[in-house]
Amino acid sequence: MIESPSPLDLAALDIFRTVAAEGSVTRAAERLGRVQSNVTTRVQQLEADLGTPLFLREGRRMALTPEGQVLLGYADQLLALAEEARQAVRPGPPGGRLRLGSMESTAASRLPVPLARLHGQWPGVALELSTAPTRELVERLRAHALDAVLVAWPPGQAPDPVFETRPVFTEELLLVLPAGHPAVAGPEEVQPGALAVFEPGCTYRRIGQDWFAPRPQPMQVLELGSYHAILACVAAGSCAGIVPRSVLAMTPHAALLRHQPIIRIDTLLTWRKGYRSSALDALQQALSAD
Repeated sequence: MIESPSPLDLAALDIFRTVAAEGSVTRAAERLGRVQSNVTTRVQQLEADLGTPLFLREGRRMALTPEGQVLLGYADQLLALAEEARQAVRPGPPGGRLRLGSMESTAASRLPVPLARLHGQWPGVALELSTAPTRELVERLRAHALDAVLVAWPPGQAPDPVFETRPVFTEELLLVLPAGHPAVAGPEEVQPGALAVFEPGCTYRRIGQDWFAPRPQPMQVLELGSYHAILACVAAGSCAGIVPRSVLAMTPHAALLRHQPIIRIDTLLTWRKGYRSSALDALQQALSAD
């Protein structure tokens, strides 16, 4: 008679994932509030159940094996689904973890007020906020590494049918130029030869590059890591930029820049079709309260 494999233990998967994140049994035990021997035993039991080593032991450092890397992706999904199931059947007020991803511009200019409102009304919701370009956020949402994201889909591109979406903000994107630059009727009249943008995967970068596409002399691309850096580069006269009006309104140095609108685009709250939680419902209420 063939023995059936042991079922995967969610608690063991959580311990495994924490050790992988910390790279150390000692730090994982501290984070989990467990003794080190318990963490070591649970990892060893998981390896025995699966019949393969999950970590390479390098002194006190724990590095994932290729099999461990594969399991980590499944562990993230299984633990996320378990949390989703708990929230779906849990009665009572909104609570539990909500992993929200956002474009940096949205997090900086749009989220402080609604997230403060969410925390004040529902302190039991444990919000985890992270920022990244739209493409990365969507990939993390698809992989169950995030529960919901605030993103801008490129004009003319419909959201993937595996997602549900809801418009929550409308952004006016501005072409930002040095203060002394004359008004422009089209991309060929822009004097700087470089465009300051975020990394690939940013929808606003794509919109900017598409706007400059008819220009006879292509724009060089200068990748920067923040809107502060982009606006400083523009103010210095060496480049142009594409910036939401809501972000420009936050800078005390707007007078050092010339700007003009190029497009309006919605920011969409996006989540996996079928995903439901009281925490997500509470977030939607907080975002639509104004």
